Amino acid sequence: MILLQIKRIYHPTATNGSLFLMGQELCKTIELPWKQNRKQISCIPEGVYPIRFRISNKFSRHIELLQVPNRSLILIHPANNAIKELRGCIAPVMELTAPGRGLRSKTALRLLLNTMDSLNIPAPQVMQLEIMQLTNI
Repeated sequence: MILLQIKRIYHPTATNGSLFLMGQELCKTIELPWKQNRKQISCIPEGVYPIRFRISNKFSRHIELLQVPNRSLILIHPANNAIKELRGCIAPVMELTAPGRGLRSKTALRLLLNTMDSLNIPAPQVMQLEIMQLTNI
């Protein structure tokens, strides 16, 4: 089940996007620029990825993307500056301020997690995230 979608706009220095939950825009996203999926310095490739909830000491509750080619521990976690705070992960933000920069990331992640929880998706159901380039209509 494709639950989340990120529609990206690529900039030379970073990647911005809009995050949709079940077709409704929920928040914006920031990522590193596209640099051929190179670890630590590039956003991940477009595609469809299984996702799951994860808990860590650093980020508390957040989301992990699975089966990302040649990458591991790709997360959706809070950050307001892609270049300074991300190493291939995705950060939700409430507002974009520049390529790779945004505001109120913790608020955006909390909104995402709470909205996903409210859907009461049964545990065996596989949740997926689709990442694509934004196209003009």
